[in-house]
Amino acid sequence: MSIDKKAIEVKVLDALEQLRPFLHADGGDMELVEIRDDATVVVRLLGSCSDCSMSLMTLKAGLEEAVKKAAPEVKEVIAENMPTVA
Repeated sequence: MSIDKKAIEVKVLDALEQLRPFLHADGGDMELVEIRDDATVVVRLLGSCSDCSMSLMTLKAGLEEAVKKAAPEVKEVIAENMPTVA
């Protein structure tokens, strides 16, 4: 199955833009790193998101939900630099 990475990228970037004000309010941000062939979206956590204990919730309940709503073909959203939970 071939996916249209460019179309998915447009949808992902739009979803990220919609969430960006909330991320910025807490001193954080995210950027798109890649869309893999298996429809997994990879992001990088920036600012306070890179070491926040709530990053997983923001990623899964916020960004992933918004991305899957905009682009149902996306399998999951992961962060390449997810902080470890101690």
